[in-house]
Amino acid sequence: MAQAAPLKPGLVKGLGLIDATTIVMGSMIGSGVFIVAADISRQVQSPGLMIMTWIVTALLTVVAALSYGELAAAMPHAGGQYVYLREAFGPMYGFLFGWTMFMVIQTGTIAAVAVAFAKFAGVFVPWISATNFIVPHVSTQQLVGIAVIVSLSWLNTRGIRTGAVVQNVFTFAKTGALLGLVIIGFLVGRNQVAVTRNFTDFWQNADWSFTTIRLVGVAMVGALFSSDSWNNVTFTAGEVRNPQRNLPLSLALGVIIVSALYLGANFVYLNVLPLEAIQTAKEDRVATAVVSAIFGSAGVQIMAAAIMVSTFGCINGIVLAGARVFYAMALDGLFFKKAATLDPKTHAPVTALTIQCIWASLLALSGTYGDLLDYVIFAVLLFYMLTIAGIFVLRVKRPDMERPYRAIGYPVLPALYILVAGLIEVLLLLYKPNYTWPGLIIVLLGIPVYFFWKKEEVSNT
Repeated sequence: MAQAAPLKPGLVKGLGLIDATTIVMGSMIGSGVFIVAADISRQVQSPGLMIMTWIVTALLTVVAALSYGELAAAMPHAGGQYVYLREAFGPMYGFLFGWTMFMVIQTGTIAAVAVAFAKFAGVFVPWISATNFIVPHVSTQQLVGIAVIVSLSWLNTRGIRTGAVVQNVFTFAKTGALLGLVIIGFLVGRNQVAVTRNFTDFWQNADWSFTTIRLVGVAMVGALFSSDSWNNVTFTAGEVRNPQRNLPLSLALGVIIVSALYLGANFVYLNVLPLEAIQTAKEDRVATAVVSAIFGSAGVQIMAAAIMVSTFGCINGIVLAGARVFYAMALDGLFFKKAATLDPKTHAPVTALTIQCIWASLLALSGTYGDLLDYVIFAVLLFYMLTIAGIFVLRVKRPDMERPYRAIGYPVLPALYILVAGLIEVLLLLYKPNYTWPGLIIVLLGIPVYFFWKKEEVSNT
C-alpha cells in the first residue's frame, strides 16, 4: 500500500483559515446560482419543488463536507481527494479520480465557467458573442473564455500567495454581491403578483410519489453543479497552515455559508418573479431578470458585472487547486513526470498549471455550458460517493490512524449521503443517458491508461 505522499520540498504553507475558506466559497460560487433556476423550474414545474431541489442539494453538500473533514485532517497532503482514494482503495482508484479530474471534472468546470464569464461580458461588449465567429467553430465568446483561463493560469504560476490574494478579493466581492441580491430582493423587490402566484400553490405538481423523487433528482444536476468544487481546498492541503484544524473548519464554514446564500437567492427569485417568468428568463439569466425588475434597464449591467466578478473568482480558485492534484499524481509516477516539479522561485507547480490550462482551453472549444455541466456532475457524484465510502474503509483498515477530527454523524450521515447520491446517479443514467453514460465511459477509459502509466513507471526505475 502506498504511503501518504510527503510534501515535496518547496511547497509553502501559505494558506490560513480565511484563505482556505475563500477557496471553498470562491470555487463554489460561479455562474450557476444566477442561471440554473430557470432549467430547474422548467423541469419540476413547481415553486416548492424548485426550493426542495436546492434544500436537498444543500443537505447533501453539507454532509459531504463534514465527512471529508475527517479525511482532510488525517491526511493533509497535496492532492487531497486523490490521496484519500489512493489510501482507502489503492492507487488505481486515486488515478481514476485524477484522470477524470483532468479529462472532465476540473478542466470541464474551468471551461464551463470561463464560457459563462464571456457570456456575461457580452452584455457590455456585444462583439463577444456565441454567434460571432472569428474562424469556423471558434466564437469570440469562446476566445474570451480561453483568454481568462490562460491569464489566471499564468497568475497562479506566481505562487500560492498571489493566487490566494486574488481569491480573497474576488470571493469577498462576489459574496457581498450575492448577499446584496438576497437583502435587496427581500426588502425592495417584493412583487405581490409573484408572491401570490408562487406561494398560494407552493407545492403545485408535487404528488409525493416516485415521480416527485425523479423530478427533483434529475433537476438537481444544475443545483449540484452550482454547489460543486467545495472539495478543492483539500487539493491545496499541503499548503494550509494548521491543516488538522483549518481544513475541516473551512469546509464546514464555506459550504454552510454558500448553501444558505443559494437558498436565499432562490427565495428571492420567487419573491420577485412569477414561476413562468423564471422559466422563460432570457438566456436563463434569472438573476438578471430579478435585478431588472427592481432597478429597471440598469439591472442588466449590474447583474452582468456581479456575475463576471463571481465567475472570475471561481475560475481562479479551481485553477489554483486543480493543478495540485496533477502535481501529486506526478509525484506517484501517474502523470507527466515534469508536472512533479516546482518553480524554484515561486514554489508553484508551473508545469501542472500549464497542462491543465491547455486542456481546459481545448474543452472550451468543444461544447456548450450545458453539455459540460451534465458530464461533470455524474463523474463528481461518483467520486464523492467513493471517497465518503473510504471513511468506512479506513476506519477498519487503519484504525490507528490519527484523526484530529471525526466525521459528524458517522456512520449514519455518511451512509445516507452514499444512498441518496447513488439514487441520483441511477436517475441520471436513466433519464439523461446522452450525457451521463459518456461521463461513466470516461472514468472507465482511465483503467487502461492507469496500467500504461504504471508500466512506464516500472520501465523508468
